[in-house]
Amino acid sequence: MIRLGSLAGYPFEGPRVLAGWTAPAKPAVYAILCRNDPEGKPNDYSVIYVGHSDDLSQERFPFRHPHASAWTKRAGSKWNLHICTYEVPGGMRSHRDQISQELIAVYKPTCNPEQYDRQWRAEWIGSYSAPTTAPLTTSTEVDAKDL
Repeated sequence: MIRLGSLAGYPFEGPRVLAGWTAPAKPAVYAILCRNDPEGKPNDYSVIYVGHSDDLSQERFPFRHPHASAWTKRAGSKWNLHICTYEVPGGMRSHRDQISQELIAVYKPTCNPEQYDRQWRAEWIGSYSAPTTAPLTTSTEVDAKDL
């Protein structure tokens, strides 16, 4: 098991070598990883692609996926590619999409054509008042060490 996400909040199964993996017919979020130094530290990976599926067996793993050539190029070898999966408990497609977007914002995987920003702006929420609300108690600034 490997934990991914903001504050490492999602328990992903894996990593497993992608070349020898058979995808189950289940909905899940998945992350494609590559070992940073195949001869070095055994648990030193980079997240290079994040996606989600209604049925992993239909994603054309391991190497017929539309982005597989980019993964292999980035990893240097198909044997250096690994996959982790997270079956979201009770998760719907929208929940899997939200988790995928969060992981893309956190890890900025180079093989994902879309990227997401981790910040928010005050004008997105606007000002409001209600008897049950109070001013924010947490900072809205993104600390450089969190990027």
